[in-house]
Amino acid sequence: MVRCSNGLLGLLNAGVLVLAVVALGGGAWLSHRASTDCERFLERPVIALGVLLLALSLAGLAGALCRASCLLWLYLLALFLLIVLLFAFTIFAFVVTNRGAGWVVSGRGYKEYRLGDYSTWLQRRVENAGNWAKVRSCLQDGKVCQKLADRKETVTQFVNSNLSPIQSGCCKPPTGCNFTYQSETVWIKPTGFNTTTDDPDCTTWSNDQTALCYDCMACKAGVLANLKNDWKKIATINIVFLIFLIVIYSVGCCAFRNNRQDNSYPAWK
Repeated sequence: MVRCSNGLLGLLNAGVLVLAVVALGGGAWLSHRASTDCERFLERPVIALGVLLLALSLAGLAGALCRASCLLWLYLLALFLLIVLLFAFTIFAFVVTNRGAGWVVSGRGYKEYRLGDYSTWLQRRVENAGNWAKVRSCLQDGKVCQKLADRKETVTQFVNSNLSPIQSGCCKPPTGCNFTYQSETVWIKPTGFNTTTDDPDCTTWSNDQTALCYDCMACKAGVLANLKNDWKKIATINIVFLIFLIVIYSVGCCAFRNNRQDNSYPAWK
């Protein structure tokens, strides 16, 4: 008779099987819906996750319900490696996103961001020309600044807006540049503007709607601020998922022990 731990392991893996099907369906949906490279970015990782969960769940179901000790041992080994990798990634995510926060600007409803406030590892990722070219392309494809420009706000409404980190860093010049507001994405440089200003973003800014501040340090900092928030959320979800995997692993170890004990009995018993 299949013992309680074997049945519970089978039930848990049935749940994982459902998650695998959902992940594969999500990957297929992204593949069908995506119209840009940025939208396709998650397609392969989601499909890969679905395939991994599918393989693990099927192995766990077979090992638990069919009492295949060898298959269950391979399943537990793969599950242990997955737990270690997820734990390492979670720690890494918290470490590299520990630094960095927006600066409150007097008289403004939004914050501004500085690249130097973030971890060296993250800074190097966005300072790499190849990486930033892809991010820049995604920002343009996503029409982040165009959506901001479509608000058609007055200067009073704009300065009191709660802008996202990317909108604050990429769609307008830094407040310290003292540019005159014309619209959300059009700013006039003051007469006699000094090109040797301490803030290079003031020189980098352009009213060209395809350029704006996409190459500014503030834009890169805004992207990292957004990335930091996303990674914090992912790391929190990982903790919950890790607890779930550890429970499955513990039940799997009990089922593996049961299988070995059952298989060690003489056939006549």
